[in-house]
Amino acid sequence: MKKDLNKLSFSELQKELKELSEQKEKVCTKRVGVWDIGKNYVLRTVTMIQVGKLVKVTDNELVLEDAAWVADTGRWKSFLAEGEFDEAEPFPDGEVIVGRHSLIDACVWNHGVIRIQK
Repeated sequence: MKKDLNKLSFSELQKELKELSEQKEKVCTKRVGVWDIGKNYVLRTVTMIQVGKLVKVTDNELVLEDAAWVADTGRWKSFLAEGEFDEAEPFPDGEVIVGRHSLIDACVWNHGVIRIQK
């Protein structure tokens, strides 16, 4: 049965949006080893932190789109849990290639890509 979105409460709309987002994620992601293509990641390398959408995995590189260098995360837990940061510089549109051998750790980023300079 089709829902009339105009008649739903705000909390019902939030629930509907969450369910649709979860369905989209299942359709739009592909697993390569431990990586989910199509998800946003925080990549911490030996010298930098990047956030972006993972679009390709090779033997030696991870390729991001809509990527940003996060120059100052502020408190690490707040950065990861709330998406708060003090300074970021988005890369121009296109792919950003990160060498996998420089990777220290990585985790899924649940706050959308960073496209603003701050």
